[in-house]
Amino acid sequence: MSAAEPGGLARTGPTLAELLDFARRTASDSALVAALPLHPEDRTWIRLAGPGGSEAWLIGWPPGSGTGWHDHGGSRGAFVTADGELTEQSLAAQLPTEGWRTLELADGIDRERRLGAGQGRGFGPHHVHQVLNRSAEAHAVSVHVYHPPLPLIRRYSRTGPVLRLETVEQPEEWT
Repeated sequence: MSAAEPGGLARTGPTLAELLDFARRTASDSALVAALPLHPEDRTWIRLAGPGGSEAWLIGWPPGSGTGWHDHGGSRGAFVTADGELTEQSLAAQLPTEGWRTLELADGIDRERRLGAGQGRGFGPHHVHQVLNRSAEAHAVSVHVYHPPLPLIRRYSRTGPVLRLETVEQPEEWT
């Protein structure tokens, strides 16, 4: 499948709707979700084959865990909560991907949404967010899918309105 991205560039691979549909169908697979080993303190995951050459992950979130602020290296994606509830905090602004170390964010760009079982969202290639399991007692499980497969992840720290690039992780660091 091929379509045009904003700016007229060709895009190949599954659409955001197809990625989100895959994540929803996978999150509803109770046998798969139950097969994920959960650790009391650390996130756990299983890598899955996604549609159309995408990569997918089934992720277990212990109480109080989160990702920290990050992007997806230019990949678009989707995620759906399979069990429990996750909170996503995101930025409603497209940030430059290169040429900066520190940015001061404008007022009003913060977004927050709570995603219970069966709820999710798709996002474009410039999405910056963090995902949190705010529960003090319960694990959460989610399905994440990306196309193209993640080339890298940029990790950020945030203090108030200041976002700072901290590290760039390569795929071999998380597989």
